[in-house]
Amino acid sequence: MNFQLVNFIRSSIDNGHARSVKAKKTIISSFLFRGLSIVTTLLLVPVTVNYLNTTNYGIWITISSIIGWFAYFDVGLGNGMRNKFAEAVAKNDHELAKTYVSTTYTLMIIIFSVILILFLLINPILNWAKILNAPSEISTELSKLALIVFVFFCLQMVFQLIGTMLIANQEAEKSSLFGFLGNFLALIIVYLLTVTTSGNLIFIGLAYSISPVMIFLLASFWFYKRSFKIYTPSIKYVKLTYVKDLMNLGVKFFIIQTSVLVLIQASNIIIAQLFGPEEVTKFNIAFRYFNVVIMFWWIFISPIWSAITEAWVIKDIDWIKNVMKKLKIYWIILSIGTIIMLVFSEFMYRIWVGSEIEIPLSISISLAFYIISYSYNGIFYQFLNGVGVIKLQLYAGVFSTIFYVPLAILLCELIGVSGVIVANIVFNSINMVWSTIQYQKVINKKAFGIWGK
Repeated sequence: MNFQLVNFIRSSIDNGHARSVKAKKTIISSFLFRGLSIVTTLLLVPVTVNYLNTTNYGIWITISSIIGWFAYFDVGLGNGMRNKFAEAVAKNDHELAKTYVSTTYTLMIIIFSVILILFLLINPILNWAKILNAPSEISTELSKLALIVFVFFCLQMVFQLIGTMLIANQEAEKSSLFGFLGNFLALIIVYLLTVTTSGNLIFIGLAYSISPVMIFLLASFWFYKRSFKIYTPSIKYVKLTYVKDLMNLGVKFFIIQTSVLVLIQASNIIIAQLFGPEEVTKFNIAFRYFNVVIMFWWIFISPIWSAITEAWVIKDIDWIKNVMKKLKIYWIILSIGTIIMLVFSEFMYRIWVGSEIEIPLSISISLAFYIISYSYNGIFYQFLNGVGVIKLQLYAGVFSTIFYVPLAILLCELIGVSGVIVANIVFNSINMVWSTIQYQKVINKKAFGIWGK
């Protein structure tokens, strides 16, 4: 019976188009690594909260969110390379693929070297205590923390390109493995800190910052010496004439990413300023609980972007339509699972972080509906990003960026902390309408004007 089950599973995986088989194998492998990553992420929260206390944990989350904003100063080069690399590989033009990789690495090193120098100049004059609404007596400590996190952040932005290449090559499970290893290493270090030291923000900053950099650095050495040897970055392959190809698409992705940044990351800043660091902790705990759904959702859709790029290049439209139908079914299942998580959320919070921190039900309800709307849009964004039709998404992002902060502040004043989430839901709902329409137009070759750009 067991052999029959194994054979059935194997035949289910191996049945279908070669691209689908590759995607299914990627998804299954990613489930393992992403699942382990989720477990380590969830374990990190109570360990870190207990080590720092509620207020300092809120400060840590807020400062890491602010520095995370600079991730979008890559002006979309990572995603631009992802599409161009996938297109070149689909055409078996490995030299062109290496050119895109080499040029992207060079541009990223230049960009983040300049950003790091500018940060080193302005950090001494920044009042981090005021920015974070934190006690003034730890201002010096916060300045050191910001410096440490920012330096390693800039290194990570360059080294993590290896993960982007793996995703572009439809090997997302290996990128998921990096995420797990980074979280696991951080968990070990933080646990050792709880045994050997008392709450220290600097140590936490080092633990969280060094871990992913080490993993991406080791991964880069491993893959560029083996399966990606033909794509190893080289100065000889840096061609400025290809910057335009990367930037045309990259800048659009940059603007879109900036809107995502504002809609998600700015929430911590708004809450810290209006309600204090303690409320940031409550919001972040609830967000991480429901974000488990998104993390699993990305297991399904991460391989789809590059697979769609390949299918679009060779005009395999039927395969794309079939995949999109299946993703909609998976989204319904995901939505049901999210509602179940909402029902048991209070019970799960108590098990996870204890009864000392009480999460308002309004935050949990808002986050559940945010996750459902966000994951729905993810289906169509993967398609639109894969085919490079993103101008309408860009305009929607600009609209959201302009109006999110004032709307979030207004809703916070009216309904409290959950206002930042409700503001996100408003924009997600608008995006659900136009993204569905645009997909139908593009896939059926009826996209004209802004719908097809």
